[in-house]
Amino acid sequence: MKHITSRDNAVFKHLKALSGSTQQRRRAGQSVLDGVHLVVAYLDAGHMPVQCLVSERHVRHPEVAAVLDRVDPDTVILLADNLFGQLTTVVNGVDLMALVETAEGKLPQTIDADCVILDGIQDAGNVGSILRCAAAAGVRDVFMTAGCAFAWSAKTLRAAMGAHFHLNIVEHCTFESVHPRIRVPLLATSSHAKQAVFDVPLSAPVGWVFGNEGAGVSETWLSAVTTPVTIPQPGGMESLNVAAAAAICLFEAVRQRRAN
Repeated sequence: MKHITSRDNAVFKHLKALSGSTQQRRRAGQSVLDGVHLVVAYLDAGHMPVQCLVSERHVRHPEVAAVLDRVDPDTVILLADNLFGQLTTVVNGVDLMALVETAEGKLPQTIDADCVILDGIQDAGNVGSILRCAAAAGVRDVFMTAGCAFAWSAKTLRAAMGAHFHLNIVEHCTFESVHPRIRVPLLATSSHAKQAVFDVPLSAPVGWVFGNEGAGVSETWLSAVTTPVTIPQPGGMESLNVAAAAAICLFEAVRQRRAN
């Protein structure tokens, strides 16, 4: 096990750059998984990290030991406590991180299964929450336009809670690259829609378009929507958070399919 105690160490500098910068993650094609939950989820999905990092104080922690038993010992790095503290964003957690290669999503030739299209969703927490809902609902393909928050940022990873490792996430999608491939009806929420999402048949595969927090779905994608739907809000609120709306829509499809 390699032991790093100096902040001038090249490995530590690389990890610190990735931990603090989305641009560095994009450039390097690597991401940092912070915390036991994310690392275990990554391993459970059948992947192996490039490096596994643990602090001096937690190297013998039972949860850490269980993880280290599953990885190549040559990939394990022991970090001085003060160095690990400069990398992690997890508060009061067990000190474990993994350096991984960022997965590149593949745009299918034909999109004939359930999918989610994120159209300019800028908040990383919202993106992560929707990814988590999509994975939980059994949706595999997520297509994200250029205006979306980075799927592999620390905040997005934290909010998605391991969903990334069960999804095909394609970033920087354009309408022209995705729409011609779609063979399923497209739905989007709209306060002006006549049909409630609970009244629309969802037994067959569909594509859900979820739009920007303020502006909603862009005119380009809205023009391609087959069925706009509304989410009834008897409490009188003007709108729902986009992640909450996505959860309702995705699990309404789950509910209907369970009933059939």
